[in-house]
Amino acid sequence: MTESVLDETAEPGSRGDTTLSFPDVQVRQEEIKEELTEADLDRRVDIYLTETETIWILNLPAVVMSTESEDADRVLQRNKVYTDMCNRKADDDRFVAKSMQTINGATKNKEVQCDRIIMEDKGEMVTSWDFYDTFNASEIEPMFKTEGSTDNKTEKATETSSKPHTTKEQDQTTPVSSNKGSTTSVTSESAVVAKNQEEEEKCQSEALPIPENLQEGLFFMERILMENIFQPKLAAYRQFPILLDPDVTPDSSGTEGDKKEAEQDKLDRQEDEQKEAFTDPPILSALKEETAPIPTLERLWSYTCGLTNGHSVSSMAWSKVNPDLLAVGYGAFDFKGQKKGLACCWSLKNPMWPERVFQCEYGVTALDFSMASPNLLAVGMYNGSVAIYDVQNWNDTVLLDSSESPNKHTGPVWQLRWVEQDRGEAGGGKRERLLCISADGRITEWYIQKRLDCTDLMKIKRKESEKKRLPGKKERKSKALISRQAAGMCFDFHPKDTNFYLAGTEEGCIHQCSCSSNGQFLKTYRGHKGPVYKVAWNPLSTDMFLSCSADWSIILWHQDSQTPVLTFSSASAFVHDVMWSPKSAFMFAAVNESRVEIWDLRVSILEPVLSRFANPTVKFTSVLFAKNTDCLLVGDSQGEVGVFLLQNLAAPNSSKV
Repeated sequence: MTESVLDETAEPGSRGDTTLSFPDVQVRQEEIKEELTEADLDRRVDIYLTETETIWILNLPAVVMSTESEDADRVLQRNKVYTDMCNRKADDDRFVAKSMQTINGATKNKEVQCDRIIMEDKGEMVTSWDFYDTFNASEIEPMFKTEGSTDNKTEKATETSSKPHTTKEQDQTTPVSSNKGSTTSVTSESAVVAKNQEEEEKCQSEALPIPENLQEGLFFMERILMENIFQPKLAAYRQFPILLDPDVTPDSSGTEGDKKEAEQDKLDRQEDEQKEAFTDPPILSALKEETAPIPTLERLWSYTCGLTNGHSVSSMAWSKVNPDLLAVGYGAFDFKGQKKGLACCWSLKNPMWPERVFQCEYGVTALDFSMASPNLLAVGMYNGSVAIYDVQNWNDTVLLDSSESPNKHTGPVWQLRWVEQDRGEAGGGKRERLLCISADGRITEWYIQKRLDCTDLMKIKRKESEKKRLPGKKERKSKALISRQAAGMCFDFHPKDTNFYLAGTEEGCIHQCSCSSNGQFLKTYRGHKGPVYKVAWNPLSTDMFLSCSADWSIILWHQDSQTPVLTFSSASAFVHDVMWSPKSAFMFAAVNESRVEIWDLRVSILEPVLSRFANPTVKFTSVLFAKNTDCLLVGDSQGEVGVFLLQNLAAPNSSKV
């Protein structure tokens, strides 16, 4: 068998072609099957592949310039030079002529949408008399100050008609100007009215001089009006008798009807007492003693305004010297919903608008008034900074801040307090310290000097994980912690001995610490399974304290026992705040996301004696008892601080649990 060479350029009928072909007739070549032997399979066969000549079906040269342009000859000459160069390099191995096709990017549509343009066609007939009246409008002096009156127009028309006219065109305007009230254009009338308004404003400004003490007078006037409007509610807050207005008619206010109902109730009670006297007085008197009045929580008013809408109430604090002055901090607890914060000072004399408003760059998480300097308000923020404001100034400038302090916190300041402590020296008195706890695991003390600086009072260490080793398994290596310090959430100093304090952490532990030792804890109370949001000593029974947590529970502790005394759980929601009543050692208030609760340990330890639910779209965030009255303040997530009156909750005689 001879070697065959595959040549695509071979013509039909040549050697190797077994079929006969004619120029105009093409016949499919029949396949011949050859029998191959084993020797043929081992023989080497060479096959050569060659490329046929390129056939141009359509050639359209690119044209980017008109032949009639001025630069057409120059472009044609350059194209010819390029063609000659390509022909000269045709035999070069490094030169390859290929056709390329570029990929065009996807087209982008840019659309612009605007409001619909409303077009109107307006027309007006203007005569030579209108031109004359408009040109001389500045010379017209109105006789009356009343705007738009018919007499004023007639008077102006008479004055215009009485002017001398010399030219022929002006003579034609004389008889027509007499009925100017029906033919005067809108342009001339508006110009005259504008001038009248300017003169009236000038006369009023000259007649009413503005006094220097106008702002102070308006300030006191506003307070007088607020006291008149809120007089019944303020009297209930102060526990004073409510005064009735004798000038109000019975039909308009319904006071007369209330009197009649009260008199009728009194008569009915007298009749019942007379009937009871003839039946069985001992039994009825015993039933009366057993039937106690139902506790109620009556809403009086709320501290809210347009500035606080949408800001969550994070903390509240009373002034140490003025029981009617309340400071409220506004800031979000969630990392995603952060916005600029507010610190407002509300007064009982004006519940509708704050006395002072301090704008903060970050959300306010804690605040407190000073005792030594009652005009100083310390504010802690979500970014870890601490600022001090002077409430006596009308402006919201910062007196001192921690922006330049090298030891400032790197996490949110969750609680901040001014604490009075003994100096330790004989006759040294007390000194006030500003302390705060932060999410970076530090409890710091701040010094007020030329700038605000701090030092660490305690670094909260993480507790070691207690994992049991299973039998038959190797001990796994503990993973490295990001931080050796636990996030601090809250703290509270002992009411009698301010050298000791409690610190709640994000791990659920409560540590008893001492100001004289910053290296270790005195005790650790373990009972919560979530972050501890608040700890509070009992102000009357100082060996007991409360704690609330995100595990839906409130725990009562004794300082000498690390085991919880009582656990209160009434709702499946985070308990954000808890506070003891200043008048009773058995009573405390707590707020969770859905409701506010009043607990009385004398009555029940299983359920609250009084509760009030929040609106479906609102969550309660903080609670605070009033100082001198039986009222409760509750803050929510919409920036509203509600004031509630506690009724039928008598304080006990004893102060120990």
